[in-house]
Amino acid sequence: MATMSRKRRSRRRSWSQVIRRVTQAAFALFILAVSVRHALLEGTTTTASIDALCPFGGLETLWRFLSEGTYVPKTHTSNLVLGLGLLLGTLISGAAFCGWICPFGTLQDALTWLRTKLRLPEVQVPSQLDRWLRYGRFVTLALVLYMTASTVKLWFANYDPYRTIFGLGWLFEFNMAEHWPAYLVAIVILALSFFIPRFWCKYICPLGGVLSLLGHFSLLRIRRNASSCKSCTLCETLCPVGLPVASANPRVSTNCIGCLACVDTCPRHGALEVQLAPAWLDGLRSLAHRLHHPSTTKEVTP
Repeated sequence: MATMSRKRRSRRRSWSQVIRRVTQAAFALFILAVSVRHALLEGTTTTASIDALCPFGGLETLWRFLSEGTYVPKTHTSNLVLGLGLLLGTLISGAAFCGWICPFGTLQDALTWLRTKLRLPEVQVPSQLDRWLRYGRFVTLALVLYMTASTVKLWFANYDPYRTIFGLGWLFEFNMAEHWPAYLVAIVILALSFFIPRFWCKYICPLGGVLSLLGHFSLLRIRRNASSCKSCTLCETLCPVGLPVASANPRVSTNCIGCLACVDTCPRHGALEVQLAPAWLDGLRSLAHRLHHPSTTKEVTP
């Protein structure tokens, strides 16, 4: 009976990852189709580029829109709409956008899959260095917002590896003399992501930095039940962004991309679960407990 139960859980686990992979592939193909259509029909009709389909563009153009009522060039109302949608989605399910939708995240997962098939070793980043490198996302975020406000243009577009690769400019309008910085950044990021899973997501992505901050307010979080966990660390082995899931107390870090690989892999039922468990809820519960059970203090008289 127990064996049958484990088989059923395994079947459910495999299906969740199949659905995630299909979802990732669908969004990646959609972005590629938009880029091909834009390249082939540009000049003959109005077609959207991937710049108009980037939620981070909403953040880049937000200040100018609020102050002047206009947009940073190459951005559109669609950027603000997508940015708002991503904000709402993050407040519900954290950075699931990164694990299920982002095409560049999908590409990095594909590189990791290829490396494992080739039986090449992963480069292990020391834990202390890893913690410091993750702050790189906020450095990039601050730089991008400052330069965008200063230059009043999508400054990051000249270096963004996502735009370079999925915009397909290298295929339809290759120009080494003008775009070599973008090509160089993209090649370096791809090479590093081949040996270090989700290198871009963990250490540089400015949007990832924003989502990790907003994740503290997310309603749905992965929680670890210490009484059920046997600390086997299987969950950490498959985590694409290398989080210390087996020692989460009780929530997994907001750097989590919501791929559910840790939940699916966990052999102990109930040890890792997606729950309605925002961090601020603990504060409210603690406050309610203090209000209903006020502590009594004894006055000491001299």
